This record gives sequence, C-alpha cells and structure tokens, in this order.
Amino acid sequence: MFVLIGISTLVFLLIHLVPGDPVEVMLGETARPADREALRHALGLDLPVLQQWWHYLIGIAHFDLGVSLHSKQAVSALILDRIPATAVLSIASMLIAISMALPLGILAAVYKDSLWDRLAMVTAMLGVSIPNFVMGPMLILFFALWLGWFPVSGKAGFASLILPAITLGTALAAILSRMIRASMLDVIQEDYIRAARARGLSEFRILTWHALRNAALPVITILGMQFGALLAGAVITETIFSWPGIGQLMIESIQKRDYPVVQACVLLISVSYVVVNLLTDVTYTVLDPRVKLDE
Repeated sequence: MFVLIGISTLVFLLIHLVPGDPVEVMLGETARPADREALRHALGLDLPVLQQWWHYLIGIAHFDLGVSLHSKQAVSALILDRIPATAVLSIASMLIAISMALPLGILAAVYKDSLWDRLAMVTAMLGVSIPNFVMGPMLILFFALWLGWFPVSGKAGFASLILPAITLGTALAAILSRMIRASMLDVIQEDYIRAARARGLSEFRILTWHALRNAALPVITILGMQFGALLAGAVITETIFSWPGIGQLMIESIQKRDYPVVQACVLLISVSYVVVNLLTDVTYTVLDPRVKLDE
C-alpha cells in the first residue's frame, strides 16, 4: 500500500514538473485570457497543487483515474482499450527473448571457451549494445522496406507483431543468455550432475531437467527485474512501429499535456512492475520448496 501511494505521489509530482500548459495546448496561443482561465477552472487546474494531489489520491482509492482533458473520455476506458495490444507485444517479446536466450546460454555453458561460447556472447553483447530506437528502424528498413516481408507499422494481424516483438525481445535475450550461462556453469559442476551422468542419464535430460531447473532461480530474478525495463522499452518500440498500446498512448498524452492519462499510464507501468516482482517471489517457492515467503 505504501509503495503504491509513493508511486502515485511521485508520478503526480513529476507530471506537474513537466514544462507546458495543457490549456495553452488545447486553446492555442491566440486564445483570450478569459477563455484560458475559464477552461483552467473547468478542468480544476486552478486549484493548489496540494489540493489537486489529494483529489488524485482519493480518485485512485475509488478506482477513478479521472477524465481525459482532450477526449473527455474516462481514462480507465482509454487504458483498457490499449492494454490488450501492450500485453500481446510484451508476451511475444518475452517468448522471443526466452527462445533466443535458452539455447545461447546453454550452448555457451556446455561448450565453455569454445567457438560456440564466443559466438553466443558476441550475440549477447550486440543485443545489449543496440538500443530499441536503433534496432527498430534497422528492422523496418531491411525486412519491411527492402524485403517487404512485414508491414512497416500499425497493428494489422500477426505479421505486424513480429518486428516490434523482435526489437523489444533482443535486448532482454542478451541479458538472459549471459545469466543462463553463468548459472549453468555453477550448476553443472555440482555433485548431483556427476551422479546423474554416472546413472547413465542422457545429456539432454541432465541439462534440461536437473541443471536448468536448478539454475532457473537467478534467471527468474532477472526476468522479474527486466519486466519493468520491458514495459519502458515498449514506450519507444510502440512509438516507432505505431503500435496502439499503452506506450503510444502515453507519448501522445505527453505531447498534449493530458495529465490524467499520462499519470494513469505511468502508474499502470509502475504497479505492473511491483506485481511482477511479487509474482517472482511466489514463483521461487514453486521451483525451490526451501524458499519460504515469510523469510
């Protein structure tokens, strides 16, 4: 509860520190002062900041995120309309990251200091080094404009999901592959792995059932920590690919100085980050019964 109150307060203060006047954006610079003051009063922007903050917290307590300054629609309706697109993109990006990181990390650990290891780590370094705002246009230029395999932007079926999901998933895959490699290197030297080999178990079963399962805890930690970065990266990626999700809505609202919508978007991302970290702790108890929630 205290975390959510702190997040809500921080979001409110940061939004009100952003330069720009929403009334001026809505009416234009040529509007008469009387019209500006009338609109500012109608929107409640003439109240003291402390009073606006209190009304904002009361609204959140009643699950009321307010009304958009521009569209006059309920902010909750705008958010609910955009959540599915962001959820689909995030899940697809996570699946791509895991499908890339698992083989890279396992190969790098099993064939340590070999060509496979060097190739996997070079790939990981490239994924970390290239930011989303560079990766996205590169993929658009090559796969959409030159080859014509995928749409340039928008949300029009499965094909339009692939490029933004790859853009968002490659950086996470790079981080995950390095963590999987380090965790696997620690685990495959344990006595129970040697005992499993002595019992004649196949190498595939040893790596997937025994080694990978015990190496999963630090990997899950990284997944939980990087989920917030995934949502933050979705803001840039959705803008590049015109993907109609929460990130694009937030950027549009920032440009319009639509305070209630921006506050709701940032609050949703922050709360999602907190919830995912909680679910990460719960997952620990499933993978390792020795971990207790009360500890």
